[in-house]
Amino acid sequence: MPGNDDAQAELHRKFEAAISGMELSDLRQLTGDLSLVDGRIAHHRTRPELRRPPRDDVATYRIRVDLDHAEPPIWRRLDLRSDLSLDVVHQVLQVAFDWTDSHLHRFSLGGHPFDRTSQLFLCSYDVENGEDEDDGGIPAGDVRLDETLQEPGDVLHYLYDYGDNWDVTIQLEKVLPAEPGAPAASAIDGRRAAPPEDSGGGTDLASVAMVVDDPAHFDLDQLNRALRGPHLVILESGIDQRLVDLVGRLRHTPVGDDLAERMVMLGSQPTEPDHDELVASLAAHRWFLDRAVDGGIELTSAGYLKPPDVEAASAVVPTMRDWIGKNNREINTVPLLQFRESLQSMGLLRKYKGALLLTRAGAAAQRDPSILWRHLAERLIPAKAGDFETAATLLLLAYAGTSPDATIPRGPVTAALSELGWRHRDGRALDGRELSRLGVFDILVNVGDRRATPDDRGRLSPAAATLARAALRTAR
Repeated sequence: MPGNDDAQAELHRKFEAAISGMELSDLRQLTGDLSLVDGRIAHHRTRPELRRPPRDDVATYRIRVDLDHAEPPIWRRLDLRSDLSLDVVHQVLQVAFDWTDSHLHRFSLGGHPFDRTSQLFLCSYDVENGEDEDDGGIPAGDVRLDETLQEPGDVLHYLYDYGDNWDVTIQLEKVLPAEPGAPAASAIDGRRAAPPEDSGGGTDLASVAMVVDDPAHFDLDQLNRALRGPHLVILESGIDQRLVDLVGRLRHTPVGDDLAERMVMLGSQPTEPDHDELVASLAAHRWFLDRAVDGGIELTSAGYLKPPDVEAASAVVPTMRDWIGKNNREINTVPLLQFRESLQSMGLLRKYKGALLLTRAGAAAQRDPSILWRHLAERLIPAKAGDFETAATLLLLAYAGTSPDATIPRGPVTAALSELGWRHRDGRALDGRELSRLGVFDILVNVGDRRATPDDRGRLSPAAATLARAALRTAR
């Protein structure tokens, strides 16, 4: 009926006017509201679970990687370690096709990365913006290569740049024994140059010839040299995968080259000092643990250390040197209070019935300084991935672990966080003071037997730099 058509048109016009100024978050909320139809919730379609359990052993996967629709074919044959995360595989593919990681990407099993019937593995940007919840995807950093490919012939799909849409097919050709000392990624063969970033998505010979000097060019030695660059050598060093992923995202930024060189240093330097230095460097931590052995450390009714304990602890906590005042009230000795609270957050001490008691981990650490060292290393990085505290802690440790006997490098850490897009909620840029509020800060600046001076707070002892490296190379 004409009347109904007019009503529908008017309704459509009003709806378009209503949503025209909405932000993305508002549109998502509206989508959720519209899913309530006749009192029933319209559920998102469940994606298939196509991942398989990872291999018990580490193998070498020989894979062929084809740029889809390329004519003549553009492909690479690579040997990859089977336990690489898909975030790392993404970095390898960027090198293999000489791309610059300037766009979004995703992997998929069972079909194209934008098919509703595929299982998706998403880049960090998509995860941070809720695509994992809205679209049923999984963070690529949480998925190993051998959870997606296991038998020769298995296929994994990769999409890079949602505008140009570089579609890539990854097919497992052979499963080979992992050779000791072999690189995590190496090139075996390949053909033809890949089209560069932002060239429009054309893969036919005529299109590639317009943007590449020699479309037939492929240099195997050059590719392997690139795969042995610092950004990929760190894959073999045992460094925390979350930091590896951050460094990959920062690769083509002003901080990228320096950070990559630091990562190589992180993987090659010691992670535990000799016994005498270890004992001396943990004097402040050990004072609290020793004091809490017999019945705990009794607190005031307000929950603070009592004056005699404040004075005794102030004599051993590095950041308390030259603190102005009598140092007999914990509420007025901020560095001491922050350090004591950091020991609680590290799971070494706990408050119970007006006293600080050793936890089970604290009791073990009190008996053996090496256990205390390993406990701190395992707890310095927050367990939750993806938030500001985790990213800031990882980067702070990376710079701290390569800056022994120097001040904590706030400037470079802040610059790296800014390149990753972090700002204050009101839009203000980071200024470095945010780092002082991280739990890792109070632990590191109080490791070492060299006392800080008023102009020296924030300096790192060699032992503190070693602890930072240990935290980044602790198996998780």
